[in-house]
Amino acid sequence: MKYVLVTGGVVSGLGKGVTASSIGVVLKACGLRVTSIKIDPYLNTDAGTMSPFEHGEVFVLDDGGEADLDLGNYERFLDIKLTRDNNITTGKIYQFVINKERKGDYLGKTVQVVPHVTDAIQEWIERAAMIPVDGEEGPADVCVIELGGTIGDIESMPFIEALCQFSCHVGPGNFCLVHVSLVPVLNVVGEQKTKPTQHSVRGLRALGLAPNVLACRSEKPLDENVKGKLSQFCHVPVENIFTLYDVSNIWHVPLLLRDQKAHKAILTKLDLLSLGEPNLRKWKDRAELCDTLHDPVKIAIVGKYTGLSDSYLSVLKALLHASVACQRKLVVEWVPAADLEELRAIEAPNLHGKAWNMLKGADGILVPGGFGDRGVQGKIIAAKYARENNVPFLGICLGMQIAVIEYARSILKLQNANSTEFDPDTKNPCVIFMPEGSKTHMGGTMRLGSRRTFFHVLDCKSAKLYGNVRYIDERHRHRYEVNPGMILELENAGLTFVGKDETGRRMEILELLTHPYFVGVQFHPEYKSRPGKPSAPFLGLVAASCGQLGRLLQSLSHSDMLTHKDLSINGAPKLNPYQNGDNNKRAYGSYSNGDGVHA
Repeated sequence: MKYVLVTGGVVSGLGKGVTASSIGVVLKACGLRVTSIKIDPYLNTDAGTMSPFEHGEVFVLDDGGEADLDLGNYERFLDIKLTRDNNITTGKIYQFVINKERKGDYLGKTVQVVPHVTDAIQEWIERAAMIPVDGEEGPADVCVIELGGTIGDIESMPFIEALCQFSCHVGPGNFCLVHVSLVPVLNVVGEQKTKPTQHSVRGLRALGLAPNVLACRSEKPLDENVKGKLSQFCHVPVENIFTLYDVSNIWHVPLLLRDQKAHKAILTKLDLLSLGEPNLRKWKDRAELCDTLHDPVKIAIVGKYTGLSDSYLSVLKALLHASVACQRKLVVEWVPAADLEELRAIEAPNLHGKAWNMLKGADGILVPGGFGDRGVQGKIIAAKYARENNVPFLGICLGMQIAVIEYARSILKLQNANSTEFDPDTKNPCVIFMPEGSKTHMGGTMRLGSRRTFFHVLDCKSAKLYGNVRYIDERHRHRYEVNPGMILELENAGLTFVGKDETGRRMEILELLTHPYFVGVQFHPEYKSRPGKPSAPFLGLVAASCGQLGRLLQSLSHSDMLTHKDLSINGAPKLNPYQNGDNNKRAYGSYSNGDGVHA
């Protein structure tokens, strides 16, 4: 097994996740099998209990692991399926060590950071690296490891020491260190400054690790004299110093690495020189196509965490994948759900009016998942507006649940219909707490991971978008479900639950069959969307929002769904729309503020 370690210096948010993923893409394009590990030095066992405002979205894996959003980045870029063990945290390591100590596995020794914690880290890395993640048997050829945080952080010190030991353990030719650093330009002098990177590398070397490759983040390509200066002071060959400058979309980053021969530097260090050049033709076509899109499709995201787009990162990526498949430029309107409520019209009429203008001006409406009652009434209002005005609508997790509540209130005339999450004493509980859930422990107690959904109605948009298969496997993360006791009443009133779990009692997909596109899903389809393989519900939303859904469904009905033939929409590169990427808005380009999404 070969290992590539990616560290970061100077500041956080440089795009280590994108860099690590892009390295993986280039190595994979050279013919290697690649896996990934993310190390997060925080004490939490996983990201499951963190607020999206604190750490961005929680990315859910097939096995139910609640992980850092960078694992979503790895999965999208590399088209792999990772496990909970591919996300290492300080909390997991210390829990593992303490459990061993309690069992007496250390034979009465004094348990210390070195060697016991550092040994546990190394063992975890080696074990996780051997897990197949690409659908093939046997371990991958290369494991790309990203160390979260910034060099010098106190909480990452045990991992630094462990990785120092690990580099010696695996030996020369099996370990390559890529250090991502910042080369800023001060407006006063207008020149690229190398001192922050020099200090970062000096700190890294003082801790026992020496970088083999420098990946320098900057606004523009590095000048040759700047590379020479970095080489002299950081002891890295000039040919191993690469510029990761700002680009129009992050799908260009693997191309930047390839064009600067980064793969040769890494493969040389890993003793893999016999491999050929990376084939990134499809990746290049997709990146260039994204740059050429001009016709907009405007999607309103009505949510609770709209102040931080990383909170909905996978949703944004799934929308981007779908919009590129439809050859449309994605424009996201961030609508704070609470601003749609009547109370906000009194408290802040300007915000209320702005939110409604964005909602009414959108081609489609998406209500993503979330927790807590803030903004719920606004989400219900958005679902009602979409239903009554034939605006394409997609509700995910909580978004599906509020669509049920709205339907019960408006159509069944149950004015006090609600979820027991928001009103435990409601007389008409449309959404209830799942019996297997825990009300005392928050972490890891939800219905998590990949679950099977069976289609009970085949003549519906969702089934057609998924390829007319009998069942699908999608990832879940929820504590509440639609009340099985109200299903008959809701369906008699016109709300059709086209997808259910294996028992037939847990609702997974709802549709209004007479609506242009009104779909709710209890699962999170965004987690399995990939560049070139957009998620089916998202593709349906975007296609309906730009007037392409009828043609798309017709194309699907005339193709061989069971063999998953690719589909080309409007002459776009061939994509597979019913199979189930690219993190960090702060790196390699950014999301535009309402005018369009570029990354």
